[in-house]
Amino acid sequence: MTLQHIERSTGIGAHENGNGLGADILSLAGRTLTRLLSRYGVLLGFLALWQAAASGGWVNAAVLPPIDMIVVALWKGLAGGSLLGDIAISLQRAGLAFAAAATVAIPLGLVMGQTRSVETALDPIVQLFRQTSALALYPVFILLLGLGEASKVFVIFWATLFPLLLNTISGVKEVDPKLLEMARVYGARRLTIFRRVVLPGAVPSIFVGLRLGATTALLLLIASEMIGANKGIGFQVMNAQYNFQIPLMFASIVILAALGLIANQVLVSLQRRLCRWSSSAG
Repeated sequence: MTLQHIERSTGIGAHENGNGLGADILSLAGRTLTRLLSRYGVLLGFLALWQAAASGGWVNAAVLPPIDMIVVALWKGLAGGSLLGDIAISLQRAGLAFAAAATVAIPLGLVMGQTRSVETALDPIVQLFRQTSALALYPVFILLLGLGEASKVFVIFWATLFPLLLNTISGVKEVDPKLLEMARVYGARRLTIFRRVVLPGAVPSIFVGLRLGATTALLLLIASEMIGANKGIGFQVMNAQYNFQIPLMFASIVILAALGLIANQVLVSLQRRLCRWSSSAG
């Protein structure tokens, strides 16, 4: 009788395999927990400290409510639908402005990055306007466009435009000159060089601009909705503060943070998909 027959008849092999599988599962769970704690441990510790400080009376709970009260206010606002309309209108404003900024900034940046005369002509006015705060110009936009949706969308568009434009220009200029020279040596036409060399080389920098632009859009969204708005997450933050609904105020801030994280993660995932060849992706 062979060793394999003895193991089958006694179940020794199965027992050892079972122990091995259990050890592997425990090892995998341990590694996963370690990764989660290394990434989110500080955040979880901060939230636990916040909860303990507010619940234990270390800080004024009326000003800094416990985490559980904020979660309850967030759940009531979402489940009751009172916050869903605010989220929808805020996403509409930020989305329209972001899409318009990308539509203008990326083509213009590609042209300015490649054509020296266009960059020389436009760079002074670009530098002037990008150094001027969009919030400082917001009263001007209100005078020109009124207190309605147009001025809110335009101020977000204005602030989002310049990070996208400058990163696109930078991406075009950072394309390896050796690749451009090689393409010319092989007789590639200008349009082919643009499609096969310039545009792929600029895409990682363009995505950096898109991520910065998305963050800027959300920041300006809050400011624009705090002035002359009666709907939106930014309005909800101010309205809750005026009515001393502090848990609801923090719940609205949590929603804004979540929207920013989601937008950034979507752009990072898209960049990884489109720029698998680039070490700067993600």
